[in-house]
Amino acid sequence: MATSTQTQTLEFEVEGLDCADCARKVENAVKKLPGALDVKVSFTSGTLSVRLSAETPPEALHRAVEPLGYKLRKKRDHDHHHHDHGAGSEVPWYQSQKGKNFLLGLVFLVVAGGTDLLGLPGATWLYRVGALVSVWPLARKAFAVLKSGGFLDINALVTIATAGAIFIGAEAEAMVVVVLFLLGEVLEGESARRARRALKALANLVPPTARRLSGTATEVVPIEAVKPGELVQIPAGERIPLDGEVVKGQGAVNESMLTGESEPLAKAEGDPVFAGTVLVEGDLVVRVTAPASESAVARISKLVEEASAQKSPTVRAIDRFARYYTPGVVVVAALVAFGPPLVAGAPLLPWVYKGLALLLIGCPCALVLSAPAAIASGIARAGKMGVLVKEGAAIETASRLRTLAFDKTGTLTEGKPRLVKIEGRSEEEVLPLVAAIERQSAHPLAEAVLRRVEEAGLAIPEAKDIHAVPGAYLEGRVEGREVWVGSPKAAGLTPPEAGYSTAVVKIDGEAAAWLYFEDTLRPDAKEAIDRIKRLGITPVILSGDNQAAVRRVADTLGLPYRAELAPEDKLAYLTSEAERPLGMVGDGVNDAPALAAADLGVAMGKGTQVALETANVALVEGEMLRFAHFLELARATMNNLYANVAIALGLKAVFLVTTIAGLTGLWMAVLADTGGALLVTVNALRLLGWKSR
Repeated sequence: MATSTQTQTLEFEVEGLDCADCARKVENAVKKLPGALDVKVSFTSGTLSVRLSAETPPEALHRAVEPLGYKLRKKRDHDHHHHDHGAGSEVPWYQSQKGKNFLLGLVFLVVAGGTDLLGLPGATWLYRVGALVSVWPLARKAFAVLKSGGFLDINALVTIATAGAIFIGAEAEAMVVVVLFLLGEVLEGESARRARRALKALANLVPPTARRLSGTATEVVPIEAVKPGELVQIPAGERIPLDGEVVKGQGAVNESMLTGESEPLAKAEGDPVFAGTVLVEGDLVVRVTAPASESAVARISKLVEEASAQKSPTVRAIDRFARYYTPGVVVVAALVAFGPPLVAGAPLLPWVYKGLALLLIGCPCALVLSAPAAIASGIARAGKMGVLVKEGAAIETASRLRTLAFDKTGTLTEGKPRLVKIEGRSEEEVLPLVAAIERQSAHPLAEAVLRRVEEAGLAIPEAKDIHAVPGAYLEGRVEGREVWVGSPKAAGLTPPEAGYSTAVVKIDGEAAAWLYFEDTLRPDAKEAIDRIKRLGITPVILSGDNQAAVRRVADTLGLPYRAELAPEDKLAYLTSEAERPLGMVGDGVNDAPALAAADLGVAMGKGTQVALETANVALVEGEMLRFAHFLELARATMNNLYANVAIALGLKAVFLVTTIAGLTGLWMAVLADTGGALLVTVNALRLLGWKSR
């Protein structure tokens, strides 16, 4: 029976997925399949991801979705699946199904209209046939939705209105209604495609091909063809195609798109390199460690894509509202159409006409689109700023934050200590000896000593018999002397000055010098904190570092602080004392519990792995100012969303009144809906060009 627990996760591109409502229909249809688990449909990226149990054949997905008018294509499938049209996003509009339907309807409208104008016979029949032929694909989709257990949708409303208009002798208007509606669908598809392009830009960081080495020959192959363990060659000036580790050569790599480290990093044998980063100088041979689909950049793109599929609370609320709103409209339209004639003996046709117009006003398109369009644009804009948002809800939370807690080291400071003071014997005597035994160490304090030695232009002697105890001390022989450097704790001594990271140096067994290190503040921290305060958010520092060191940073930035906190103390502060909603900004590993507990967890670029997984938002480059800008963008996004809802509902209210008053008719009702959907989309797309004041 083991097979019943086996599942496979499939990913498809959904052709023709142009609106949030469409995404919901596809999701509902797939969820009804036995054995379909974890169904996620993202309107923003145009994709469907589903876990299928072994008993359910993938063909069942096609059977469930295609009657609704969408096509499924296996994602990143190089053997061209049996739907070989290119992704939904690649077909020009006039070749898409919706484009063809619109053009056919337009031809009918032009021919029937011309016949009508010239006073030739048959115009009425041309309008009727044209309207019926054009509305047929919509009627089929509406029926498929009802069959899969859905409600009356927009297609059903347009079908009923068209049939009704033909029935009461308004066939010219019926034709105009269908053509306007089909035009609206084409325009919606185009704007959805525009929004998708912004998401694709992330994935385009990685080059499509790699130079694979086999023996002495190199061949250029697609990155998907390179397997872990194979070697690729990277010449200077090119982007690195896959994650891997250097096996030959030296070079400098600019990783700013991933880590925010603006200085190119030196890479030599054994060092890791990442897809999408640029080899600025040198020549490397790299052993690939992960397939293309699992590189850091691919994972980030995937995060952004999944983020767009996660609905924010407001989007969910609007979805729920729309679900009851459409059937409600149908009831009201029926009452308007048949109420006055039945109750007051009013003439039937004019009231049926008003009822049909109300049906069209009731289309929830603009409303359902209003929120996801804004959130998706906000997420895409944030991605361009180097801020990765993992779910739509994070934008909503970010716009409402009251408190923002910062870890100090590596968040407000650069996490790169500088040697600021030496007490005891002279710098010239002590530093070369310390540098000699620390030359191979990757410890940040060792790097600070080596930097200082380099700046002072001192020569570093040779060291022998080096022995290290990680986190405690290093010792070795230099020019016949026993040199020991380590933490005051390991030496059993108390530093004369508090407030610094301190190391003690012993030469031939006696304490010779104290080294004091200080972490430098990020250059943009002050401006970022000022901007955050201007948004009415209360910032506070929560740090595990000692009182004096934290106080110095807090005083510079003018912030309240708590120092010497263990991870569980940070957690306790977040859960009991801070005003909510609250955000926590940290650089990863030790902050993971706090990041998970906060309403908004924000990870700095360096603690990438653990941080990316527990946080809701990740800063690709660890720049504080970008994060401050992101908080401003979150507010702009929510304002945009509320404006969209107001546009969608406002237009409906206006046309509701004018229709009942007999001032506007069927085709204006369709214009109101299509126009509304376009207005909210265009308004949302404005966010893609958002700039901080």
